[in-house]
Amino acid sequence: MSEALLLHAQGLNKQFGAVVAAQDVNVRVKTGERVSLIGSNGAGKTTFVNMITGYVRPDSGSIALGDTDISRMTPRQITRMGVARSFQIPQLYPSMTVLENMLVALACHENRLSTWLPAATSARVLRADEVLSRFNLLKHRDRLVSELPSGLRKLIDIALAMTGAPRLLLLDEPTSGVAAEEKFPMMDTIMLALEGQALTVLFVEHDMDIVNRYCDRVVAFYSGRIIADDVPSVALAQTDVRRYVTGERLPEDAPHA
Repeated sequence: MSEALLLHAQGLNKQFGAVVAAQDVNVRVKTGERVSLIGSNGAGKTTFVNMITGYVRPDSGSIALGDTDISRMTPRQITRMGVARSFQIPQLYPSMTVLENMLVALACHENRLSTWLPAATSARVLRADEVLSRFNLLKHRDRLVSELPSGLRKLIDIALAMTGAPRLLLLDEPTSGVAAEEKFPMMDTIMLALEGQALTVLFVEHDMDIVNRYCDRVVAFYSGRIIADDVPSVALAQTDVRRYVTGERLPEDAPHA
């Protein structure tokens, strides 16, 4: 793994009215790392992701991608810098086929989408098939998205994010809504598809089995603050993480008789 620093968030603060969504958040991510962001609902994970992708601007602090400060860039500019994301609810066109969704995404990345130029070109179809093949989706390329189960839609959404060959990929709860027996095969498919690429992955996840198995590091959020940042075995064993994230009832939390 390269030791180059890809993402550096420093002193991030964000407040929505009386709600503190980020308080002095500092995160450093090296190229090629797989980092999981964990925390209960409202802990600050999504705000952090939205600040990285430009959908929310920090009140103070900075975010650098490589040597470039992206703190005040628009989502479109940040996408052009090599940042892509998938969503908890896949952002797809259900009335279009899988291939058509891919071709639209490719045209958008090339800034060539228009009402009078076709999205389907031989080069784009070749690129779309290449990405679909990596995610084991090629057999579904001509099916309507509306016909597919939720797990396949999740994979398609991630495949769409990969059409722009990003440097940083953000996955928002990739296994939510997926049957328990399908979550490991799905994550295996995702990680195999991303193998061998100079790609850094941050993924928001609530399933600690997934976190333990698939990430190099865990960054745990609570009430807008980072309460742990370490390898999974260390981070998940910390008292605050067990109390506020995984929801364990610790002996010191028991009511006194």
